[in-house]
Amino acid sequence: MRWIVGSAALAALLLGAGGLRPAAAAAPISIVAAENFYGDVAQQIAGPDVTVSSILSNPDDDPHMFEASPSVARNLANAQIVVANGADYDPWIEKLLGASPSAKRKVITIADLVHRKSGDNPHLWYDPPTMPAYAKALAAALAAADPAHKADYEARRDSFLASLRPIQEKVKALHDKYAGTPVTATEPVFGYMAAALGLKMRNERFQIAVMNDTEPSASDVAAFEGDLRNHRVKLFFYNSQASDEAAKRLLGIAQAAKIPVVGVTETEPPGPKFQDWMLGELQAVDAALSSPGS
Repeated sequence: MRWIVGSAALAALLLGAGGLRPAAAAAPISIVAAENFYGDVAQQIAGPDVTVSSILSNPDDDPHMFEASPSVARNLANAQIVVANGADYDPWIEKLLGASPSAKRKVITIADLVHRKSGDNPHLWYDPPTMPAYAKALAAALAAADPAHKADYEARRDSFLASLRPIQEKVKALHDKYAGTPVTATEPVFGYMAAALGLKMRNERFQIAVMNDTEPSASDVAAFEGDLRNHRVKLFFYNSQASDEAAKRLLGIAQAAKIPVVGVTETEPPGPKFQDWMLGELQAVDAALSSPGS
């Protein structure tokens, strides 16, 4: 009896001193997204009990000039799910993941989901099929990591997919209204969406040169300027987040020629969700093309 009492007292002492405690709750799943629009969608599907962080989130930063910090490397090393764009848009993330390999980490590369590769236009989030494919892959990864909440992840996935319908409907409406309209751009940021709308994109060699931070040829510059001055295009897409001097000069020509301009960004702006961001840009295109000067 003395042994029983002594054991109970010892247990109470250890619990009071922190020596024995109930098993700690499992740490929440950690998701790190290379770009904030993927992080936004991840949070919508994962819900409140999963931690989500995004590496590229400042719309004032040029994504092509990004340099990862030690804190970014630490976050990636500890993440259970990592989301990267791929197609050479965020090559730095592969180096960081290679420096801290983990068999338990799930990496979702968007380019692989939509069958894009190096050399393709890497602005995949503007392609309407991309986010549905990503939502399904992410929900599956979350369910594999946390089977007890599989139904919750799938329900939020379905809710997200339903929330994309206004975008899909707007794309169809604009395609019916403006397909074949000639447009141009400083970079191919909006390229996939422009194709989905049926717009006829001009000056693509110039755009690729600017995207790759190389000098456009004189003939490509002259062709671009001629399109603007002679009103051979009805709309000018401008990367308001990252543009070189040649692109800024063309913006000035477009404005002087009264060509409607729509600014697009490579990073989701603070505040709106991905769905609102995309719908807002589509509405801007509609307004620009329906203006009297277009």
